[in-house]
Amino acid sequence: MTVQEYLLLCAVAAVAGAINSVAGGGTLLTFPALQAALAAAAGTIAGVESPAEAAVVANATSTVALVPASLAALGGYRQEFVAVRRWALWLVAPSFVGGAIGSLLLTNLPAETFAVLIPWLILVAATLFALQPAIARWTGIGNPHDEPSGTVLATIIVFQTLVAVYGGYFGAGIGILMLSSLAFMGLADIHSMNALKNLLGTCINGTAVVVFVAAGKVYWPLAIAMAVASTLGGYASARVARRMNRNVVRWIVATIGFSLATYYFARRFG
Repeated sequence: MTVQEYLLLCAVAAVAGAINSVAGGGTLLTFPALQAALAAAAGTIAGVESPAEAAVVANATSTVALVPASLAALGGYRQEFVAVRRWALWLVAPSFVGGAIGSLLLTNLPAETFAVLIPWLILVAATLFALQPAIARWTGIGNPHDEPSGTVLATIIVFQTLVAVYGGYFGAGIGILMLSSLAFMGLADIHSMNALKNLLGTCINGTAVVVFVAAGKVYWPLAIAMAVASTLGGYASARVARRMNRNVVRWIVATIGFSLATYYFARRFG
């Protein structure tokens, strides 16, 4: 690959890290860019002999490249994280377990297994997230002044496990899915929600990284360079976002979610 191609992929990673720190969906940028680059170089890179292998390696490399961005974003939201530490105790373990299951599925199942579900998952999550304040007023579910019941908490733990499985397998839009579920736990501050989301995302993708590295699916020359770029983008975005009006950030997140759903519907049915 040329220097210009490396720089372009690093720029994509920086933008993806910034998007992930606020809402999620950065994989939508890094995965296709890496897939195209690796497919073009198929046959010249060990372990990438075909477009199908290029897709698996691109997915694994994208995950490795974006994990540091989640950690950096968590640092940017460190003050807001204090308010949600107790929720982390419930949701970190399901994130590790689901991330491990999903990444193992990626190395053993066809790449199209979850493809049909992606647009519907993201659309439902974005809609629920956007309407959550109104739903809380109408039903009382997700009211920030109430403690979630045992049933709601158990449901969210199960949901987080499923999100983590999907995240370990592919992951585009997991930020939107997690923010939606956190809203129905009664978390109302979007900045605190983002802090917890970035921690959980790190757990999911960090576990997946271990599996991908062990399976030899990561193309390190690109993974390292893009990880540096995504880290810078994630930290800078978190620092800027936490100074923005909370309602503005909420609608930015919802807009990204609807845009992701539109993209995947067009890709699937267009």
